[in-house]
Amino acid sequence: MQAESLVPLLLVAAAILLFGNRWRNNPVADRLVVAGLAVVVLRYLIWRLFETVLPVNVLTVTGVFVWGVFVVEMLAWLDTAVLYAYMLRRTNRTPEADRHETRLRHMTPSELPEVDIFIATYNEPAEVLEKTIVGATELDWPKAKLNVWVLDDGRRDWLQQMSKRLGAGYLTRADNAHAKAGNINAAVARTSAPFFLVLDADFIPQQNFLYRAMGFFEDPKIGIVQIPHNFFNPDPMQTSLNMSKVMPDDQRFFFETIMPGRDGYDCAFCCGSNGIVRRSALEEIGNKLPSGSITEDMLLTLALKRKGYVTRYLDERLAFGLAPENINAFFIQRARWARGAVQIMFLREGPFGGPGLKWYERLFFLPFHWITQSLGQTIAMVTPAIFMLTGVPPLVNASFDTVMSYQFPAIVVAIAAVQHFAPGKYHPLATMAHGVLQAFRLLPVVLATLLKPHGHAFKVTPKGGEGTEIQDTATVAICLFLCGLMAIGLAMNSSYNFQIIASSHLMPVVAFWSVVNMIVLLLVAKIAITPPLLRSEERFELHEPVMLHTGEGKVKGASHDMSLNGIQVEVPADWSCLPKSGGWIGVEIARVGIVPARLRRVFNQDEHSLRAGLSFALPAAGELAEHSDEHSPDSPEEAHSAAQLRRRLIHKLFTTDRMRKFDDPHDWRLGIRMLKSIVSSEQAGAAIKLTSEDDAHPVVPAWLCDLQSQAEATLDSEWQGLLHERTEPEKDSSAA
Repeated sequence: MQAESLVPLLLVAAAILLFGNRWRNNPVADRLVVAGLAVVVLRYLIWRLFETVLPVNVLTVTGVFVWGVFVVEMLAWLDTAVLYAYMLRRTNRTPEADRHETRLRHMTPSELPEVDIFIATYNEPAEVLEKTIVGATELDWPKAKLNVWVLDDGRRDWLQQMSKRLGAGYLTRADNAHAKAGNINAAVARTSAPFFLVLDADFIPQQNFLYRAMGFFEDPKIGIVQIPHNFFNPDPMQTSLNMSKVMPDDQRFFFETIMPGRDGYDCAFCCGSNGIVRRSALEEIGNKLPSGSITEDMLLTLALKRKGYVTRYLDERLAFGLAPENINAFFIQRARWARGAVQIMFLREGPFGGPGLKWYERLFFLPFHWITQSLGQTIAMVTPAIFMLTGVPPLVNASFDTVMSYQFPAIVVAIAAVQHFAPGKYHPLATMAHGVLQAFRLLPVVLATLLKPHGHAFKVTPKGGEGTEIQDTATVAICLFLCGLMAIGLAMNSSYNFQIIASSHLMPVVAFWSVVNMIVLLLVAKIAITPPLLRSEERFELHEPVMLHTGEGKVKGASHDMSLNGIQVEVPADWSCLPKSGGWIGVEIARVGIVPARLRRVFNQDEHSLRAGLSFALPAAGELAEHSDEHSPDSPEEAHSAAQLRRRLIHKLFTTDRMRKFDDPHDWRLGIRMLKSIVSSEQAGAAIKLTSEDDAHPVVPAWLCDLQSQAEATLDSEWQGLLHERTEPEKDSSAA
């Protein structure tokens, strides 16, 4: 290798060291980074086109392959250019939201606008819907100005009962025409508030959602205010690799980097859930959401944009939902998104449709990402095997020196530039694995939709996991098959007797490329197997004092973590009243009350304290949904008490931001953890599974019932104050 071939790479490395962390969030530095990137990439593309593509005869097999790879690569670089355009115009609307919230909170309840909350549902279980309904009814907004509606396309009697019990209205319709868009349109026709918030069945709004978002509608040209999607559970990649405490979910980069950038061009778009819509703007397009695509949300933004309305984006954690809980749910969700984005290209309301859009707005709404990722990642994975087993090269006139001089610096500077703009949100190995995971399954979807845009069934993302292992056999098989082909290719071409490529300057590059690909494919195979869910409810770290009651006394303790199903507490090591395993304890929790629980396990914390795991003895949401169920509580009073405890627990756990903390964001350490996960069989957490009838439907002892009754009468003053605050606005509004 010639020493001068390393000069461009060394210059790139020096530039990366120069900018470092000190120059982040600096507009001048941002422009310099993009300018430097443009120079390096343009130098590479000139070499790529004139030296490695144009000399080949396009009428040969090699020519077709070389040009095919080049065209897909150019689409990927175009997608990258759009990405960096977003990066340069990222917005931060939080200061604006602060000013709006201050203004709104100084208004009287009668001056605040009325808001409808639409919770769209089809087949989600009670355990999912209960949290969302409670979160919506507990929103910090005058009750007289808040209408919560459950839109049930499943037409379920138990959900109607649950909605009534939790204080929400219930709407349904005769059919399921146009899926979610039709469901919302049916509700729009039967309601009248000037604004409505759409929530998916699993998205729980935080209490301050409306006060943070509604103020943006002071600008009459704001048609939608969109809030990001955040999740309280790990996604399939985090789960399969056991990295939920190390690696952020795959949508953080989109919602925290790309969407703020789109907002800078007024090109943010509605994302289905967590968006507030101005009804008067909707009336200008027929008072209905467009239903020509299965992604009605993006189409709604385009339709309103042609009328002069903007979708404003506020990047704050104001709602939390369920990430896909297994690999099958993940693929159903992403296939719907990809198909819908491609469908929009063929619609009159789409980016190629009528007037009303600027040229860059049309560009930004093209589905580059879905097309280039599906094609690009697939070609990147199969190209080394094709070259080593057939001898057909992906480019000509290239050597190890020229690749190191032109291509490698372009790749390095592109990765470094993304990390400059999105530190902690972009990890190269994780991004590559995630892209390949999607590519194999979404490529047929994208191609089928390009050939036949419409006529495909709408599939709802499944919510509420069953707890069993789920494996995407096709993805695992493809990954292992490609790994085998590359291993065979490397072995054959390392042997003089079996060489297919007798002499090629590209062989060292392709060998390295093959090793990287095999690592990525093994990661993808691991991700394609979702391990069993060990807990039916997500646990949150929660450190606060609690009081533990037994039939013989009480003691102060401290919570460590909590879910709707149980709590882990620290208690003094010398507590003499600690019951045996399975014994009853009343856990007194601030703003909740006394929750009946049973001791499941005890282990030493240190010489002064013990750690105890308790399971709450509360009926499940499904059992409370139908009072006629044979497993329902024995009396209406018990049902009401249990329902109130569950409601307060949901309020405590899910309506206040509980940010997921990540132990180690450094890329190289994260990469090592990912490599280790390929061979690791470790799974996150452990759970005690209740199997006996007595455990599943326990009878709370009389002393604990009496204690609960006393506590209900003198509920924590903080909770009473909260209830008082929520009823005062209603009285004021009524008086007005």
